Amino acid sequence: MALGSLLPDLLPGGSGRTPLIERIARWAREKPDAPAYTFVDYSADPSGAHTTLSWAETDRHARATAVTLRRVTGPGERAALLLPQTLDYMMTMLGAMYAHVIAVPLFSPDLPGHADRLIGAYTDAEPAVIVTTRNALPHVEKFLADHDVPRPKEIVFAEEIDLALAGQWEDEPVAFDDLAYLQYTSGSTRRPAGVEITHGNVTANAAQLWAGWAPDRPNPELVSWLPLFHDMGLIATMALPLVRGDHAIYTDPVSFIMNPMRWLQLIASRPGKNVYTAGPNFAYEYVASMASPEKIAGLDLSGLTTCLNGAEPIRTSTLSTFAEALAPAGLRPGAQAPGYGLAEATVFVTAAAEDAPPKVISADRDALTQGELRLRDGDGDEGTSALVSCGHPSGQIVAIVDPETRVEQPDGRVGEIWVHGPNTAPGYWRNSERSQETFGGVLAEPGDLPSGPWMKTGDYGVVHEGELYVTGRIKDLIIVDGRNHYPQDIEVTAQEAHPAIRPDHVAAFALTGEETERLVVVAERNRRVPLGRLDVDEVESAVRGAITIEHEMSVHDFVLIEPGGVSRTSSGKIARAATRRRYLDGALPTTAARLAARR
Repeated sequence: MALGSLLPDLLPGGSGRTPLIERIARWAREKPDAPAYTFVDYSADPSGAHTTLSWAETDRHARATAVTLRRVTGPGERAALLLPQTLDYMMTMLGAMYAHVIAVPLFSPDLPGHADRLIGAYTDAEPAVIVTTRNALPHVEKFLADHDVPRPKEIVFAEEIDLALAGQWEDEPVAFDDLAYLQYTSGSTRRPAGVEITHGNVTANAAQLWAGWAPDRPNPELVSWLPLFHDMGLIATMALPLVRGDHAIYTDPVSFIMNPMRWLQLIASRPGKNVYTAGPNFAYEYVASMASPEKIAGLDLSGLTTCLNGAEPIRTSTLSTFAEALAPAGLRPGAQAPGYGLAEATVFVTAAAEDAPPKVISADRDALTQGELRLRDGDGDEGTSALVSCGHPSGQIVAIVDPETRVEQPDGRVGEIWVHGPNTAPGYWRNSERSQETFGGVLAEPGDLPSGPWMKTGDYGVVHEGELYVTGRIKDLIIVDGRNHYPQDIEVTAQEAHPAIRPDHVAAFALTGEETERLVVVAERNRRVPLGRLDVDEVESAVRGAITIEHEMSVHDFVLIEPGGVSRTSSGKIARAATRRRYLDGALPTTAARLAARR
């Protein structure tokens, strides 16, 4: 079953289609004093210091940055962004896109938890120049000294760029096939790879996202804390405002983690606006857990038009707890918009943003493991899996395909999600074999659909009543005794088996056995259960029993580990393959070891 269509104005040669980066100059002419980007800095001021650039100032910063970059490097070379998330970061991205220099959006090396990803991405990109700040320079120098990575020709300090240089920039034509930046994947199953994002990809996906969010309301604004080195944060915060010259207000991820209420406060601070925002599932769960009546008192979230939940998988419990926790602050039932996307499609693929509560269906789990969607009554009943609708695409085509036969599947049959559209990337940086594997899909019996090229997502999904439901990662499937099991189902069962398990911090994966795969479950300890009252054997027994009853399979090994021990991707998803490697290497911080050390 295929969803969506290709909008004529998004196709090459379509009417009115100009590269997104060229719209900066347009908005600088048409609305020079209107706000473009506002950064809210909580590091020096706990209440948040707001700094805003108008469209005229944004154009000036971008042009000056373009001149500076072209003085030290040439078109087609890479510029690595190793600096904190501020206005300087945004202006560097836009300036690189002006300059025909391929940006590599990364982060300052002192950002905790991402060292391996930074080494892999930086080494693969081989940047000619690093853009950083004076404050971050010691961290950059230590990174270069401690690791066997390419040395740049130059280091540019973003905050020291002379804005007087802006007048020296002479516009150069931007082709849709020109590379704009390399978006390094978060690496949940493999080493990070650089997705080649073209100017055409950015232009199309920004327009698709606007259309998918149904933003035909006055005074739209984007509020975000998402990292700009991640696909969702970059497109939502950088590209969306460029479509119509609107306003983006953003802070940095650490400020959100330190106090998640800041996200809600920024949204509520925009009276008379229609606010759009986005985040992964864990962020909504985090906010719901912290949003006590006292903390949300006085907040008015009635202006929140759409909050996109783009993580995988989307928890039904998160949708309900977020709605219940924030309803007293005026959150509309239809504001939550589950969606689906990935870096290989620039980011956005589908969204359910019809101003209606999220749609959830109950599927027979046994039938689902056999590739069939069979609806059952009752949410959470034994033997059912709750699936969340991720809506439908805009300006692109989504097909459900049998990955073996390459034949499109009918409505109600599970298959691999394939995507075709102007937002799908041309390939991976310097990796032709993997590029062909991912982006070279061809339908065996295309019928009315394009025969190719299709981007193969590696995700399983099903279409029901015209909407997409994501069922899991193909590479994460656990096959025991010939039956397919989705790891997220097992993880939910495990986290609900005992209060000592931290919700949404469980990884289930398989090990190769002699006759069939063997299930391993790794779960983080819930900090709310004191170590002194923790019975590890009791927790293990509860998890094993629940999985045996619910999924009719045995657990080969269960490991309770310390908080923070389960590997996660940059977008907050469970990195099962990385956790599996650490399990096999004996590198997981087990709670049993900590208890033994205390005795």
